Amino acid sequence: MFDIDIKSSTPIYEQITNKIKSAVVKGYLKHDDILPSVRKLSSMLNINPNTVAKAYNELERQGVIVTVRGRGTFINSEENVIKKNDIKNELKKIQPILTELKYKGLSDDEILNQIKTLLIDIGGNNND
Repeated sequence: MFDIDIKSSTPIYEQITNKIKSAVVKGYLKHDDILPSVRKLSSMLNINPNTVAKAYNELERQGVIVTVRGRGTFINSEENVIKKNDIKNELKKIQPILTELKYKGLSDDEILNQIKTLLIDIGGNNND
């Protein structure tokens, strides 16, 4: 499904959550797709099942996945799983980065072009 870097400073459960969200953004995983069970994914990645369970719990808390007892864990089919408040909080996280880039002399256009390139890399659509 995906690789985990055990030498990374990013916790393994966070790597899993990021990889699954990235797969959704890029269209590799679609709404209502079933994910491997906790036990199966932990076996595939050769990691502790509790780590996968922690990642799945976090993804469920964020509304990315839904677990249906007896059926499995699925990518959430609801279109608006992200709350507006969550979006504001996420955007606040990039403000210090933008400030640093401006401080280092990048123009607004240069920053926007770089952001557009990053969006294309993660699978964003190119709506100008």
